[in-house]
Amino acid sequence: MARLIVFNKPFGVLSQFTDRGSASARATLSDYIAVPGVYPAGRLDRDSEGLLLLCDDGRLQAQIADPRFKMPKTYLVQVEGEPEETDLDRLREGVRLKDGPTRPAKVERIPAPDLWPRDPPIRVRKSVPDSWLRITIREGRNRQVRRMTAAVGHPTLRLVRWSIGDWTIAGLPPGEWRDDASRPG
Repeated sequence: MARLIVFNKPFGVLSQFTDRGSASARATLSDYIAVPGVYPAGRLDRDSEGLLLLCDDGRLQAQIADPRFKMPKTYLVQVEGEPEETDLDRLREGVRLKDGPTRPAKVERIPAPDLWPRDPPIRVRKSVPDSWLRITIREGRNRQVRRMTAAVGHPTLRLVRWSIGDWTIAGLPPGEWRDDASRPG
């Protein structure tokens, strides 16, 4: 049976086990997970937080990460400003990015979620309000959610991937992981 690890990646951690791209050492998965033979199924940017799945089975890894399988990925997104319903509709219909149009997204406005404090905290501007969205996509382009919210005029301030398929970080503090043998739904 394949081993699958559910990890709540903190802000500032690279989604890889080594850091070859910097003169100064940056935090990597090896600072948190000492399990041989597991590899990330997909990526989560250094400035994003939340769910990262790791496994030791290439077929399962592809099923999770490859956009052909259209596995839903849900993000809690703090954006600058207060999007109008027309802005949310644009996200729901799909927006045009430099690399082409996105697939339609499931988007809803949500109250501020009860999350752990981010270190460092986001920048706060007293003159500009912020709001929270729950966005579910079924593709995974580079920095896609950030580019989508910017395209409708509401840059992302904080991005937390909450779930992939049926896997979630509910109850899992940042920097912690657990084994999970469940299969995608």
